[in-house]
Amino acid sequence: MTEIRLTNTKTRKKEVFTPIDPENVRMYVCGPTVYDRAHIGNARPAIVFDVLYRLLRHVAPQNGWGKVTYVRNITDVEDKIIARAAERGISIDELTSTTERWYLDDMAALGVLPPDEAPHATDYIPQMVEMIANLIDKGHAYAAEGHVLFAVDSYAEYGRLSGRSVDDMIAGARVEVAPYKKNPMDFVLWKPATGDEPGWPSPWGKGRPGWHIECSAMAQAILGETFDIHGGGNDLMFPHHENEIAQSCCANKTDVMANVWLHNEMLQVEGKKMSKSLGNFFTVRDLLDKGVPGEVIRFVFLSTHYRKPMDWTEEKAREAERTLDHWATFLSVDHEVLEADIGGIAPDDGVIEALSDDLNTSLALTRLRQLGRRADNSPEFLSLSDKEQFSERLRFLATVEFLGLTLRERAREKRSQPRAASLERLELALAYERTAAKESKDFSQVDRLKTALVEAGVEVRMTKDSIELIPGPDFDPSKLEALG
Repeated sequence: MTEIRLTNTKTRKKEVFTPIDPENVRMYVCGPTVYDRAHIGNARPAIVFDVLYRLLRHVAPQNGWGKVTYVRNITDVEDKIIARAAERGISIDELTSTTERWYLDDMAALGVLPPDEAPHATDYIPQMVEMIANLIDKGHAYAAEGHVLFAVDSYAEYGRLSGRSVDDMIAGARVEVAPYKKNPMDFVLWKPATGDEPGWPSPWGKGRPGWHIECSAMAQAILGETFDIHGGGNDLMFPHHENEIAQSCCANKTDVMANVWLHNEMLQVEGKKMSKSLGNFFTVRDLLDKGVPGEVIRFVFLSTHYRKPMDWTEEKAREAERTLDHWATFLSVDHEVLEADIGGIAPDDGVIEALSDDLNTSLALTRLRQLGRRADNSPEFLSLSDKEQFSERLRFLATVEFLGLTLRERAREKRSQPRAASLERLELALAYERTAAKESKDFSQVDRLKTALVEAGVEVRMTKDSIELIPGPDFDPSKLEALG
């Protein structure tokens, strides 16, 4: 049995994960509001919870669990959507359907698996209306001037998730001032639709749901009144997740909405907060169109623990590219491995152990680098039988793919290229060893390679950001054969 430990925002503790119903492990993650391209910050929760989804599915059979149900919603009715459609002069349906396809394509390029369920808010309006009416009947909500608002004072636990008092939340939040509110913190469950705005019939007039009630209703309809894991970025902790808990617990008369709350930290670019005013705001598609492969983007994201702020830098992208390219280079010579069916090959136990400890993707990548170094014609690898070498490389490739990274296409491209590549291969090897040495503080392998290259008549030019090998007048390729 594999024990998974997760840091629960609600308790501020790392806890052993135990599903409510072992036959159906249930997870809900807040998905995109489909009005524009996903920026790279939007990609972080998609990747974080994709890793958790992969882990849960992997350990479920060992732990005697049944299926894993992962729900990630699509918000397709919201004020930003209405404003953007009007700005572009297109219908809301055209905007949301196009933007949703963009999102799915971009996430697929990052190795993100589709969830089991991707409910659209507009398909659950009746459930939202029913939940709102239920809250009114129980004294937790009230109608006023075509609106319905949740009465924050009616829920004593409000603020527990974020650890704030109501007074603190009022001071720190952008509270909408409205004469029909009984309390400044009361939030909208239903709002009237005016003019050509989208709207649905309700006991309170034609209108549309507030953002928070959408997730509560969809989660309840698909996963039940209580479920195992609720996730999202920490920017959603307040007010969105706080409001979800209040609505769901009050409507369902439960103590909890989800047993475990997981929140990933935010993303920076080159050490600064991402913003359009700083000129460092870009989308996933911007990176892909610039030629940054999806597996490189994912590798950079996995290199930082989800509970730590992540800094996207060009240097990290270059290092990720070098590492993946190096792995692809040594795998490219092994046609049998590249074409093998690895469906039944389990990923490395050390990687699973790292991920099981609060999704430690950084440690998992460290373990993967160790596996890569061993499988790249290391003395230990070469001492194995042919069958054992084949098995070891299959395990390495299966582990790479378990983490959502892709190598086979890259390796096949290298296999189809002319084989001039002894220096190119060693350039990649030296870059790879230098990256590994920065972690281990052991530069002996780097020094060994440099010495061998110089003895073969190669000039080694190393800067902080690059490595270049230049054959000199006394270059003797035969002296490099022992290096591969």
